[in-house]
Amino acid sequence: MIHQRDAIGRLPAYKPGRPAAQGAVKLSSNENPFPPLPSVVDAVVAGLDAIQRYPDLGAAELTRRLAEHYDVDPAEIALGAGSVEVASQLIHASAGDGDEVVFAWRSFEAYPILVQVAGATPVPVPLTADERHDLDAMAAAITPRTRLVFVCNPNNPTGATVTADELTAFLAKVPAEVLVVVDEAYVHFDDDPRSANGLEFFRSHPNVAVLHTFSKAYGLAGLRVGYAIAPAAVAANLRRVGVPFAVSDLAQRAAIASLDAESELEARIREIVAERARVTAALRDGGWQLVDSFGNFVWLRTGDDTERVDGVLHEHGVVARAFAGEGIRVTVGSPEANDRFLAAAAAALATTPVAVPAG
Repeated sequence: MIHQRDAIGRLPAYKPGRPAAQGAVKLSSNENPFPPLPSVVDAVVAGLDAIQRYPDLGAAELTRRLAEHYDVDPAEIALGAGSVEVASQLIHASAGDGDEVVFAWRSFEAYPILVQVAGATPVPVPLTADERHDLDAMAAAITPRTRLVFVCNPNNPTGATVTADELTAFLAKVPAEVLVVVDEAYVHFDDDPRSANGLEFFRSHPNVAVLHTFSKAYGLAGLRVGYAIAPAAVAANLRRVGVPFAVSDLAQRAAIASLDAESELEARIREIVAERARVTAALRDGGWQLVDSFGNFVWLRTGDDTERVDGVLHEHGVVARAFAGEGIRVTVGSPEANDRFLAAAAAALATTPVAVPAG
């Protein structure tokens, strides 16, 4: 028998959002409901006649543009095939056998998987009753073996934020040698004025890195490009452990074109945020109790009733992201898709009221 690592067979598989059957709406993957901008499509098409060539390994132009955009040194930027790949780089560069990585739970589903793939030990810390990071408990979970802490802001899948004051107090408790990664995959949708700004903490704390993606607000989920803004020594190590040529030429072109089209994208973001507010208000008016979300999704804490509620959504042609025994995350889609979800959510409450915590 071919030798394989025993631990790999025990890893849970990452579960992407389920595809939608014909006639159903897919609200399971936090995708952008808008089609690509024409200028982004043009940039991608312009690169099609060179796909026989390898992409720029260092993504020099995209790195330069991001450095200018955030007023950081290009040496402080590391790219990868989506922020999940950059998260993997951060873990592999920081932690190995016997080391620990701390994160809130439930949070981004890939965290514990990536940590175990690296041979390290995941340390999940339960959320508070109002779906937020318990930063006091996370600080208490740090041991001499801790190498990395993820703070997902806004948190996926609950949508709750970490405030600037909370993150300041937390960082004061974190040893200087432990890297704190503020994962801001949904930062463009975050209109909470109290929310921590990862870049500000990166500038003021030498052990903070920030994780961003082009998949959500920019609508490039299918092209896979994300990046970290990190201390130069950390970013250099991310480039060492990253997969060579992971960010394709087409992805680099699309990302640069998206930076050029930020005003158009900002208008789309405002529409998504407005729809999120409408969906949240309608759910509450209908009897659902839920916390405010600052991502491009809403979170229903359905507990033991999750399977039944998810089944009702399916019966109404709505595919959401269910976490067994916990809750259901529903992406904010087009107004028509959202209306369909709201009708399904009302039907779920009409059949059997769901006991959910107050928001």
